[in-house]
Amino acid sequence: MSKTYNNTKATLALAKASFRSIMRSPSAVVFTLAFPLVFILVFGFLGGGGMRVELAVAPSSDMDNPIINELERVSVVHLIKDKNTVEIRKGLEKGNYAGVINIQKNAAGTPAYTATVQYTSASIDKGNILKSVLSNLLYSLNTKNIPPSVAELRESTIKGRVYRTIDFILPGQLGFSLLSTGVFGTAFVFFSLRQNLVIKRFFATPVRKSSIVFGEGLARIGFALLGALFIILIGHFFFHFTLIHGALTVVNMLLLAVIGLIVFMGFGFVVSGVAKSESTIPPISNIITLPQFLLSGTFFSIDAFPAWLQPISRALPLTYLNDAMRKVAFEGAGLWDVKHQILIMVMWGIGIYAVAVKVFKWE
Repeated sequence: MSKTYNNTKATLALAKASFRSIMRSPSAVVFTLAFPLVFILVFGFLGGGGMRVELAVAPSSDMDNPIINELERVSVVHLIKDKNTVEIRKGLEKGNYAGVINIQKNAAGTPAYTATVQYTSASIDKGNILKSVLSNLLYSLNTKNIPPSVAELRESTIKGRVYRTIDFILPGQLGFSLLSTGVFGTAFVFFSLRQNLVIKRFFATPVRKSSIVFGEGLARIGFALLGALFIILIGHFFFHFTLIHGALTVVNMLLLAVIGLIVFMGFGFVVSGVAKSESTIPPISNIITLPQFLLSGTFFSIDAFPAWLQPISRALPLTYLNDAMRKVAFEGAGLWDVKHQILIMVMWGIGIYAVAVKVFKWE
């Protein structure tokens, strides 16, 4: 009496074989580990930053004054006017805002206003930029209007987490690593399997089509998670990448990595379906990966982009993966706190797999 064919064992066997194949592939190692690691090392040693400064305005602040009017003209500074005191305090402690300004009319009459600014130790680099901008702005206002002086600047600093460049760069590089692995790896592998008639031979066996897909998927997820864990640990132990809740934060980041990789693999399936030859895979894949690499906040905050470009950046799935990773790592957010980002990625996944089903070819 013949035994029922075990597709689960077939799936795991395919995953094991595919994983070994990935480990022997120089390109897979380069895109998943070496390439993002180079950027992490570079930015980890440099330690600089070039993001736009977020300045919160206290709810009790006077809004109709020359200081606010001048700050709105400064392109480096972005005024946040719609947050309450509690939200501003949390934003300062997490380094989301470089400072908070409270402008009041001076009862003594001279100068006309007092501008009280609180900086945060969680964003020292941006705080120094903000100090320079405010000092120059107040000097300009006061020298133009002598007598009397327009405003007096009072400064202080509150304690918060130290926000390093690595806290911004590492999640972006991790996201790009997952994007490259999902798109290039999946596209090349399935195109090769189809071209070499490997998949066609599988049809002569009891192996289900889904077992082939799941086997390859498990192999790529396993390899990508090892790469992600390696990158996170290197960043944390060598460059003090912030992991607020330790191991729990790492687990949440790896779960986000799985979601992101599954979505990006859908792009790989699409590429393998529309590519006519192996030589057409790189250009098609680059059309998908390069815009996301450049526009999804990998190196710089998308707030620094021109206003007309920001909606395009906010439409890309890698933007939401990068954003979720940063919130989980530095702000201590849980997966439920980044449900909006996860939902957008899931919607992208549903859409891209619907396209993949239409264009994918088994032989």
